[in-house]
Amino acid sequence: MKRCAIYARVSTPDQHLDNQLFQLRELAAKRGYTIVKEYTDKMSGAKARRPGLDALMDDARRSKFDLVFVAAFDRIARSTRHFLQVLDELESFGIEFASAREAIDTSGPMGRLFLTLIGSISSLERDILKDRVRQGIARRRLMGLPVGRQPLDVDHESIVADRLRGMSLTDVAKRYGVSRASVVRWVREARQATPALSTTYQPIHEFREEVAA
Repeated sequence: MKRCAIYARVSTPDQHLDNQLFQLRELAAKRGYTIVKEYTDKMSGAKARRPGLDALMDDARRSKFDLVFVAAFDRIARSTRHFLQVLDELESFGIEFASAREAIDTSGPMGRLFLTLIGSISSLERDILKDRVRQGIARRRLMGLPVGRQPLDVDHESIVADRLRGMSLTDVAKRYGVSRASVVRWVREARQATPALSTTYQPIHEFREEVAA
């Protein structure tokens, strides 16, 4: 008998988890599934985080069951894209999927065909996304615009000067809106480029602060 995990979700106060759970338990018994655990969520399908679904996927990675059984597609995923991602991940764990309303069971011939189509759609979406990114980069290059992460538009010389005059690392970072690590790096680079800066006075507590960064 297949070890089955049931997942149910409601998104409004007037909906009841028991309705889905009762149906799934009854159908699981008829199909010969052994229910090993039930996972539930009470929230809108638009929510990104769902503790019940997260726990189900964690247990799927540990192979605690062979099949996930839901009342309908829209109970397990908040969008078509999310649904495809969930199915793709379950398949990678060797976990089958079944839906009561859509009468889909990925263990059968039609179910395997369904998974093949799902995989093709997912691959197509990834390829389209990559192509859009490449087109965007090419367009920016043709327009003479910078591509990739841009460097911070700050006055490095002033930052180094303020730091070497004794301003604290934290104060320098706040004044110019940069990270403490960036200040440390620019001061170090300036000292390496101009050895004379290495003799500039720096209080011992400031030196410790810099090292700690």
